[in-house]
Formats: sequence, C-alpha cells, structure tokens
Amino acid sequence: MLDYIAIIFAFLSALAIAGLLLGLPRFLSPKHPSEEKSKTFECGKTPFSLPAGNMPVHFYIVAMLFIVFDVEMVFLFPWAVKFRELGFFGLAEMGVFMAFVVLGYVYVLKKKALDWN
Repeated sequence: MLDYIAIIFAFLSALAIAGLLLGLPRFLSPKHPSEEKSKTFECGKTPFSLPAGNMPVHFYIVAMLFIVFDVEMVFLFPWAVKFRELGFFGLAEMGVFMAFVVLGYVYVLKKKALDWN
C-alpha cells in the first residue's frame, strides 16, 4: 500500500490545484454587472441579426465522418515510417486495415451521408 501513496498524493494535489484555480476567481474577482456588459459583443460591433434557426444535421454528420476517417488515416504515418522493418506482414496488415477503411467509406457513400441534396 505504501507504493500507492505517491500516486494518491499526486492525484489529490492535482485535484486541489484544479479546484483552487477554478474556485479562487469566484471569490476574488469584482462583480459589477451592468447592461453594457451583458450585451452581445461581436468584433466590436453590434450584431446585425440573430441566427435564423438550427443548423442542419448534415453539417455535423460530415464533420464526424471527417474526424473518423482522418483519425484512421493517422495510422498510415507510423506504418510508412516502419515499412521496411515490418516487411510483408506489415503490408498485409495495412492492406486489411485499408480494406476496412474503404468498406466504411463505401458504406457512407451508399447511405448518401456525403450528398448535399
């Protein structure tokens, strides 16, 4: 149990520092609310209009798909660096990985998730 005392101490110290940094401004900062401070601020100018409504879900779907395929492609870089050391086995493994990526991309295309209509 003595081996874990340092880990517990580090965790409690980090928790205390985070709590202190989040809670201290609540007590030390001046609070002078006014109507001018409550107004919307947009690049130094008064906003000319409010948003017309909700953003279409399609933008979020495209963003999520971009992140998914982008993260998957990040795995190509370490493989390319170690390509000669991995040999044929590494090539076969990357082939299987890329087959799954392409299969996912074909699925996305069939579901028409990237169509703008």
